[in-house]
Order: sequence, then structure tokens, then C-alpha cells
Amino acid sequence: QVHLLEFGGGSAQTGGSLKLSCSSSGYIGAFCMGWFRQTPGTEREAVATISPGTSDTIYGDSVKGRFTISRDDTRNTLALQMNSLQPEDTGSYYCAAVAAPWGQCREPKDFDIWGQGTQVTVSS
Repeated sequence: QVHLLEFGGGSAQTGGSLKLSCSSSGYIGAFCMGWFRQTPGTEREAVATISPGTSDTIYGDSVKGRFTISRDDTRNTLALQMNSLQPEDTGSYYCAAVAAPWGQCREPKDFDIWGQGTQVTVSS
């Protein structure tokens, strides 16, 4: 069983940057991976997902052009570079994985391995 652990959360000001990292206890090369976020009282939403092999990516509309997801299968890590941060980016960010075809890993419900989350707070 793969275990995931997120690093890099913290505080930033509007317009600033943060980089999140996710470390896996096992090989992630065959997994579809993703970053998700959640704020109190809201449903968890997909921020970005990345395919195994070709590293195709899909971004949520609110983060397109500002966030970049990447993976390093040799190090079993996933990253999320967040630029031009906005207060609405505040939330708990989760790394997730699933052994599923690329077309079947889009929404939180599609993923079955989750990290514990890391908090991101953006102040105006």
C-alpha cells in the first residue's frame, strides 16, 4: 500500500508563490496523481491531475496559468508550484493517487489513496 505525505504548505501574501511536494512510500509510476483542495464547509475540489507515463495534465479553471503540477517517478514525488496566489486559494491541499486509466482519474471520488493534507493560507 502506497502512503503519501505532503510538504510545503504555509502562508503567503496575494501574488506570492508556494511549492507543495508530496512524497510516496512506494513507486508511483503507474499511478494517476493529483492535487486537491478543500475549505471548511465545501466539497473537496480538483486542483490538478497528472497521468502516469506521458504526464498529461488537467487543471481546474481557477488555477490555470498559475499552478503547475509535475511528477518525478524516479524519486516518487509529486509537486505543485503555485504562483500568483490569491486569497481564494486558501485551503487544505491534498495529494492523491489511484491506479486507474487516465480517463478515470478526474474527480476526488476517483482517487483512493490520500495524504493527510497541508494548509495553505493566502492573505490579502
